[in-house]
Amino acid sequence: MQPPLLVIITGLPCTGKTTLSRKIATELRLPLIAKDDIKERLFDSLGWSDREWSKKLGRATFDLLFYFIELEISAGRSLMVEARFFPQFHTEILQKIQQRHPFRPLVIECVAGGEILYQRFIQRCESGERHPGHVDQTSYAEETLRRGKPAPFDLGGKYIAVDTSDFNQVDERKLVSAICAELEQSR
Repeated sequence: MQPPLLVIITGLPCTGKTTLSRKIATELRLPLIAKDDIKERLFDSLGWSDREWSKKLGRATFDLLFYFIELEISAGRSLMVEARFFPQFHTEILQKIQQRHPFRPLVIECVAGGEILYQRFIQRCESGERHPGHVDQTSYAEETLRRGKPAPFDLGGKYIAVDTSDFNQVDERKLVSAICAELEQSR
């Protein structure tokens, strides 16, 4: 029997990480730990104010996210996690967890063109549907969105890039099949 599977769904803001991860987790009945779900509960508990406070809570949220990942992995359970992971900060943390509690990583990275992401970001900010604690309206000028694809998040396991420029073209069945094939090895 193989170690548990850690399915990581990552990508820049507005690539559809949350939507995709929720659909797949529901279909596969996998626990899903989503960074913004944690962060928004912290906003509701501790309040919110400006972009600096949002960033500070973001760092605390990642600490909790990694804690929850380690709890599940240490119990031998496969799971999904969704966040915008930063290779320069988060690769080493996940590798240390993997050394303590072996797991098999499967990274699914959502990608789309920079201008598409920027337009989605503006639409999301103006929709009023996102938690106000993110104070996204103060970060319209973030150039990372316009650049598009970041460096791949490589943990040495399987890696799948998913073009989410057109959500109707995303083959969710293919992703579910790929994850199922990996999960079978954990049973």
